[in-house]
Formats: sequence, structure tokens, C-alpha cells
Amino acid sequence: MLTPSSPPQARIHEIIRRLRQTYPDARCELIHQDPWQLLVATILSAQCTDERVNQVTPILFQRFPTPEAMAQADRAEIEAIIRPTGFYRNKARFLQEAAHRVAYDYDGQVPPDMARLLDLPGVARKTANVVLGVGFQIAEGVVVDTHVKRIAGRLGLTQETDPKKIEKDLMALVPREAWIDFSHLVIFHGRRICKARKPDCARCPLHDLCPAAM
Repeated sequence: MLTPSSPPQARIHEIIRRLRQTYPDARCELIHQDPWQLLVATILSAQCTDERVNQVTPILFQRFPTPEAMAQADRAEIEAIIRPTGFYRNKARFLQEAAHRVAYDYDGQVPPDMARLLDLPGVARKTANVVLGVGFQIAEGVVVDTHVKRIAGRLGLTQETDPKKIEKDLMALVPREAWIDFSHLVIFHGRRICKARKPDCARCPLHDLCPAAM
């Protein structure tokens, strides 16, 4: 019988099974049409809700439909459009510099490669994992955002606090074929039940497997 004190290796398959049962529609909630739009949306999502990003990106992509168009844009215009997402000056710089690289180094196509993605301005492992997993269905790692960080800790799947170390622990624990799915499931769970300030443990499908709920 599985309990909250059972080793993570023993609980992980049941955790994934229950989350899949609870959130059959779990997916990336950033609206996009291709890997470039996904890259832009993910950069904008830093310190911002997906809902707010989804309000901004249609305007941004209508005005600048390609990486080349964004690379050649007046940065002040980009800043004005993305201002509601916060940190808009840094984000505009990242977007324009990444657009230039994609447009002129990669023939307008986002590279489906971790090393080349990490070389783009504004892209760290979380963003690269989102683009590879969602945009190309390539499982190179596990997305660790604030929800995954919080819930992995509450579930006792990691003792780490650094996202890179958390990702390493999760990659060793979660079957590779579930790496992409796992992040979507945990993010859905974090937004709906296992919230930061007030987790709804009474409704949680993982209550009897969670050390934090004991």
C-alpha cells in the first residue's frame, strides 16, 4: 500500500496516473500557431500569467508576423504592445535579439535543439523545454516553473530548491515518455487545486500520497 512516506520511486507512477485521470485535457495554455510564436509567448510568460500573455500575443503577431519583421521593428513599438506582461523593456530586447538570431542564423525557423535554443537571448532551460516539448514533441527535459517547483517539493519528489537541480531529480524519477505530459499535469494541478497560498487538500486526488498533506 502506498503512503506519503513511500519512496518517490514507488509513488510517481500512481501520481502521474491520478493526475492524468483528473486533468485529461492538460496542455500548454499559451496560444500559438508555430514554434516561433510559442518561443515568444514563453519568453513573455516570465513573471506573468498565460492569460495576460494570450491577450497580448495576437496583437504582437499581427503587427510583426515573422521573426524577420520583429527583428526589424522599432523596439519602442514592441515595448508598447507587450507592456502589460511586465518587465517589458527586457522582454522586448530579448524578443528582438532572439528574432534576429532566428531570422538570420536559422533561416526563420526555431531550431529544435537544446544547445541552440539556450544560445538564444532570453532563453533558459524552462523556455527551451517548453519549446522542444510542446513545439516539437521532443523530450529533452522537464519544465520546472513555479508550480512544478512548489508541487514537486510538497510531494517529496525533490529536496532541492534550484530549478536545474529539481529538473535533474524529476528526470531521474519520471519516465522519459512522460516528461512533457508531467509538466502540463502538475501545472494544471497547481493552478486549480495545489495553489501556493491555500492548497485545497480536501479536493486533491493526491492527498493520501502527499507528505505535505499529512
